Amino acid sequence: MNGSPAPIEAISQRLESFLSAQHAQIAGFGEEASLLVAAGARAVSGGKRLRGRFAVAGWHAVRGDEALAADDPVAAVAASLEIFHAAALVHDDLIDNSDTRRGRPAAHRALEAQHRESAWSGDADAFGRSSAILLGDLLVAWSDDLFEEALITTPDAAARTTRAEYALMRREVTIGQFLDIAEESVYRQSADDTHAERALRVASLKSARYSIQQPLVIGAALAGGDAEQLDVLRAFGHPLGMAFQLRDDVLGVFGDEKATGKPSGDDLREGKRTVLIAYTRENLSDSDKAVFDTMLGDATLSEARIVELQAQIIDSGALDRVESLITAYVEEAERALKDARVGQAALAELRALAHAAAVRST
Repeated sequence: MNGSPAPIEAISQRLESFLSAQHAQIAGFGEEASLLVAAGARAVSGGKRLRGRFAVAGWHAVRGDEALAADDPVAAVAASLEIFHAAALVHDDLIDNSDTRRGRPAAHRALEAQHRESAWSGDADAFGRSSAILLGDLLVAWSDDLFEEALITTPDAAARTTRAEYALMRREVTIGQFLDIAEESVYRQSADDTHAERALRVASLKSARYSIQQPLVIGAALAGGDAEQLDVLRAFGHPLGMAFQLRDDVLGVFGDEKATGKPSGDDLREGKRTVLIAYTRENLSDSDKAVFDTMLGDATLSEARIVELQAQIIDSGALDRVESLITAYVEEAERALKDARVGQAALAELRALAHAAAVRST
């Protein structure tokens, strides 16, 4: 806007300068320390920068079309959200035992390979997993550092609100991640007709609030937005975030590996208890449900078995129900913007991001 760099460019520039500083700070710590920092830089690279872009959109919703530069506080906050997201992905891949991320080896697999290629002593797999835990922790620390740096010049009231919303996001996504793990263990003890509701709760905490709602609110709070403006962005961001996660669930089962960077049907091998799975199970006979549950979560599932499960999901009507739910959430988000005290340019930006979040193949 107004000749300023696009949000992705500004965020990328801020990330590049921050990561360069991290490399410089550990220059005397030895090759192994450099290896970890390099792994952190790889984890941050790539992706759609969705959370950062929503933070900038929230900022624009308050400030209008004010020009954005890479050295603005909002660019640093947006970049800090991308670093925090990288930390979440490193830990998520470790929890899910995923081999790939964005078409590359997952962080723990890359670190494992580094150990093996260097002919170091000990168990390469254990090294990779242990190192990935610490890498995720390092990325969280980096996120905090950059976030606090952004608040140095921010007025006290805005800084307090921004910090509180950021802290809320971190707590909620951690609880949501745990509930996601727990659901794979406790689903047999909960009634089948509660599974969809439980899956939606996970989607809300793990993704909707974390991916879209809170980045929007954080950006608006940083810009000095008032309570009404923040509430409008929450009302827009949460249903859109739900649509985003439901689309992610669909891609996790039916996505093209070339587009998503992860094998098609990966969520089936990982046993994800999503709304898509809950809806499927609601329409299966007891015997079919037992077979379905046996296959779900089997890491050795063949391509033929994946196709079989995909067909069951479609035939059950679950895919159509989820697509309808995505549409309903997007419409709810759009209604929240009606009569919102937001400039036309910011409205256009929010709507474009809404389309990118809900209608996508990656």
